[in-house]
Amino acid sequence: MSQEFSYDILEEIAVLSENTKGWTKELNLISWNGRPAKFDLRDWAPNHEKMGKGITLTNEEFAALKETLTKM
Repeated sequence: MSQEFSYDILEEIAVLSENTKGWTKELNLISWNGRPAKFDLRDWAPNHEKMGKGITLTNEEFAALKETLTKM
C-alpha cells in the first residue's frame, strides 16, 4: 500500500556530504504534510527528486542534540 505525502523544504541549512552518485546528506527545515516544520537529516538525490530514510527532530530535540554535541 502506497502512502501519499507532501513536503516543503523551507530552509536548506547544510550539505554534510556528497557520494559518487551525487546524492547529498543534508540538514534541512521541512514541513511534512502541511504540519509545522521540523529539522530533517537525510540523503537526497540531485534536485531533491528522491529521498532516503532519515530522521526528523523538533526544535526541542534539536536543541538537546546541539547541547550534547557542544559538551563533547
